[in-house]
Amino acid sequence: MSEKTDEKKLKEELLSEGANDVILAKADVTDINQMEELVKKAIEKFNSIDVLVNNAGITRDNLLLRMSEEDFDKVIDVNLKGTYIVTKLVTKYMMKQRKGSVINLSSVVGVVGNSGQCNYSASKAGIIGFTKSIAKELASRNIRVNAVAPGFIETDMTDVLSDNVKEDIYKQIPLNRMGSAKEVAELIYFLGEDTSSYITGQVINVDGGMVM
Repeated sequence: MSEKTDEKKLKEELLSEGANDVILAKADVTDINQMEELVKKAIEKFNSIDVLVNNAGITRDNLLLRMSEEDFDKVIDVNLKGTYIVTKLVTKYMMKQRKGSVINLSSVVGVVGNSGQCNYSASKAGIIGFTKSIAKELASRNIRVNAVAPGFIETDMTDVLSDNVKEDIYKQIPLNRMGSAKEVAELIYFLGEDTSSYITGQVINVDGGMVM
């Protein structure tokens, strides 16, 4: 299946699920010029940006002594600096609107750390500090900023884990299961809606009680 076919299929799926209109655009979150063009396209199409979800993220796992400087920098650039760049560009328009909701994707490893993921954990911990700081800066303009910190979520990556590994994971989780992408998405949706209008500067774990 070609890239254009994939994009067409995704657009049709979003429209069938109730979206009024959809534009798909690709850009590198670490490149401020590319992101500026993407944000301009969104403003030109929809006249406003009401919700921003910073979800771009990568991993380059390794133990500290084996981790290259390149792998450390790349994870920080995409996960943390990318969040800074996009938030800076989008909130400029939200400030004019005097309304908006920013949802940043962190992780429970940003709260408790994880062996072999010092770069990823640092980037996700940075997002938590960034979220709390920006929430304080933008609250007077009625812009809310929150972070979502997923735990173990069922994905293609976790599907390949052996039953023994999964059992070890379940032992860490009081609800004794992994979460679903839908459960994370529903929290993000809630934080973007006016029903969460009195929530800002928070980090909400979606982890089945793994981190309390």
